[in-house]
Amino acid sequence: MSLKAIVKSVISGDTLVLRGRPGPQGQSPKERILHLADVVAPRMGNQTREDEPWSFESRDFLRAFAVGKEISFISTHSFPSNDDVTRDFGTADIGGVDVASEMLKNGWAKVKESKRDPTEDDIRKREIEAEAKAAGKGLWNSHGPQARAVHQTMPTDSQAFVSEWKGKSLDALVEQVRDGSTLRVRLFMPDGEHQMVNIALAGVRCARTSSKQGELSEPWAEEAKFFTESRLLQRSVRVIILSLPTSTATPFQAGANAPPPPASIFIGTVLHPAGNVAEHLVATGLARVVDWHAGMLAAGGGMERLRAAEKAAKEKRVSLYANVPTASASTTTQSNGTANGNSRVFDGTVTRVWSGDQISVIDKESGKDRRLQLSSTKGPKLSDPKQAYYAQEAREFLRKRLIGKHVKVMIDFVRPRDGEYEERECATVRYGNQNSNVAEQLMEKGLASVVRHRRDDEDRSPDYDKLMAAEQAAVAESRGIHSGKEQPAPKPPINISESGPRATTFVNGFKRQGKISAVVDYVASGSRFKLLIPKDNQSLTLVLNGIRAPRTARNPSERSEPFGQEAADFATRRYMQRDVEFEVDTVDKSGGFIGTLWLKNENAAVSLVKEGLASVHSFSADSLSWSTQLYSAEAEAKQAQRNLWENYDEEAEKAAQAPAAEDDAGSLKSEYLDVIISDVRPGNGFSFSVQILNTEGIATLEKLMRDFSLHHRVAQPAPSNFVPKAGDLVSAKFSDGSWYRARIRRASPLKKEAEVTFIDYGNQDTVSFSNIRPLDPKFRSLPGQAQDARLSFVRLVSTESEYHADAVQRFRQLCEDRKLVANIDYKEGATLHLRLIDPNDPVAMQDPLACINADLLREGLASIDRKGCKYLGAYPHIMNKLQTAVAEAKRDRTGMFEFGDVEEDE
Repeated sequence: MSLKAIVKSVISGDTLVLRGRPGPQGQSPKERILHLADVVAPRMGNQTREDEPWSFESRDFLRAFAVGKEISFISTHSFPSNDDVTRDFGTADIGGVDVASEMLKNGWAKVKESKRDPTEDDIRKREIEAEAKAAGKGLWNSHGPQARAVHQTMPTDSQAFVSEWKGKSLDALVEQVRDGSTLRVRLFMPDGEHQMVNIALAGVRCARTSSKQGELSEPWAEEAKFFTESRLLQRSVRVIILSLPTSTATPFQAGANAPPPPASIFIGTVLHPAGNVAEHLVATGLARVVDWHAGMLAAGGGMERLRAAEKAAKEKRVSLYANVPTASASTTTQSNGTANGNSRVFDGTVTRVWSGDQISVIDKESGKDRRLQLSSTKGPKLSDPKQAYYAQEAREFLRKRLIGKHVKVMIDFVRPRDGEYEERECATVRYGNQNSNVAEQLMEKGLASVVRHRRDDEDRSPDYDKLMAAEQAAVAESRGIHSGKEQPAPKPPINISESGPRATTFVNGFKRQGKISAVVDYVASGSRFKLLIPKDNQSLTLVLNGIRAPRTARNPSERSEPFGQEAADFATRRYMQRDVEFEVDTVDKSGGFIGTLWLKNENAAVSLVKEGLASVHSFSADSLSWSTQLYSAEAEAKQAQRNLWENYDEEAEKAAQAPAAEDDAGSLKSEYLDVIISDVRPGNGFSFSVQILNTEGIATLEKLMRDFSLHHRVAQPAPSNFVPKAGDLVSAKFSDGSWYRARIRRASPLKKEAEVTFIDYGNQDTVSFSNIRPLDPKFRSLPGQAQDARLSFVRLVSTESEYHADAVQRFRQLCEDRKLVANIDYKEGATLHLRLIDPNDPVAMQDPLACINADLLREGLASIDRKGCKYLGAYPHIMNKLQTAVAEAKRDRTGMFEFGDVEEDE
């Protein structure tokens, strides 16, 4: 009985592999092997034996004649097999042509010798064979077979083979299909040799078929294998070898440039006249796209076609994609145009580069500062010594490209909070006229690597394939992190603002240089910056000269001054990480350089004042060559009522200035008070606190302190939730063990201590939280009895002077622990400018102008304060007295005049 089948493949010129039709559910059909009766052909070689002469040509003729076609065959007999495949001897015809006769006719087979009596069919076959032999066809060719080398194993030097043939199209024949995406092919090399290689289809991966008996294949593996077999097995194809199977870039790996071991497989594209089988496999849902192949497929648009096929398969939910999950939460978020309530697509300006893969962008529309992670991008880590060099390079690359620049942002997904990692918006950031993806540029430079997402993870960059291609190019060129070179970690910059004396040594050099190039590394407040000088690897603190910006809180327990945070935010957005220039005028005691900051031609101090986020500090501004710009900017800010000047009233200011003008023209009316010095503060220009005795407040204070002492004699535990904050009125225990009323200056929850000012005495101390209690309401009504004060007309020698300690000590001797008489010569806000008189001093009883202020001048421990005391001209008679005291000090070589006339600059 005649049977029908499809020729799957040809083993040799006399043996065929047949298969049936696939099952109704797509099951792989059963196979059988058919040996053509009464004919014999040369056997093909393998890894243990060579090809017999003419074996390839014989098989190739039958392959071209039969593979993929329907065949009718009659099995004359079967014989047992070691596997489940049936083996038959018999006859066959294709399209009415007897296969054995066709092989004999073309000289690619011989009639098998038989001991039986010849039949008519045997005689006919002998005649056909004789005709082919006479014509010199096939095996009977008198010239013999073409000599060729057949390499049954993979090339020994895999890297050299790929380098030679990468990207070139080679004729080939598919010899075996191991699974839907893994083939064994025979390459027909240009020199006539045959090279057997294993090929993994580029861009895709099919499920794996079982390799052991009794082992199950992965779902859809058999269907994928049949799909590829039925289309490619023993078909002529074109093969393009693309790469060795290195799945990931290996930055910072030791020996990254060492030659790889011999490969067992190459990655390549197999092209059939009907197209690229990989794309068809994905379209039918029998293969998944391999992300890391994007680099090798990008040039010809291969990855885009695979993604399109993948999308279509997912939409149809076929085969592997039958149970594909619905769109993730982040994808849903994208579709409705918002991410965490913010715009998903927006224009903005880059204000900060945090690392090689994170930046901050100000949303142009909302004004919100949004910290973004570049999608699918992983930058080098600064904390890893091996990566630190490239981490700094990546950060600097982003800074130069993006800081202060306009960018277009698309939020691709939101990465949820995970342990110590906070929730982060992941975005694609484009800039410039070319709309360049900055992440792609990082990859091209070898300054970042692409995140390898899970196969089912749809939260990734929309340009993921382009990122992979850029990374692949960087790996091929050994750029950046893929170079295999170990770069030493950058040395930390030298902090030349570490201390006042250290900073002072640089001042003259900076002054000679004029404008110096730098980068703003950090903005501490509106007028305080940390700068880097890259060429010298130095860092310094720069304080803007001529202005005062409101202070910002230094810790959560502090409160910023009004508009302090706004000033810091403005400075951060405008100057953070910008290339700037600075000039130095002088240095402060803590090592901060005082000077000017320039962004191109923009003076930072003038800009802050113009925005109403700083005020002019007249004392320092008047000496600047551009002081008129400051005053003009302040006038403009006042007129527009910006920020600090939001409640500015020009008429009220004029009215307030009128008495001041009168004060400048004439002295204040004498106002003598009985006082005691309650605290002395030698630093910050020297000041002190006084208690005014001839008032009801002092009497009330004495009674209050008695009650206060009784109140605290019984232990008063602090409430469990009590945490002192800056500005709070409290009870605090002083170092003498007694409790006093105090106000919190600043508090540190971390150290559990606070700096306090005792409001009735003026002194300050640092007190632990355990010695602080909320102030009982009954002790709040009396105002603090300590008044801030300074000496009128004079100032003690500066803290840098070797006589400063003597001056402070002498002031204490003259003033502490005694009742004094004070005259208020000037009021500067809450600070009183006092002329102190000792009522027990006989000279003071005779001379109404005698005072402790003049005594300090006479002893060479103070000088006339011409800058800090603008009212000197209103007291000519006192000025004469003070100038006489200075002349006496110089004459007698007292104090700082010990070695001559060295009076401090006024």
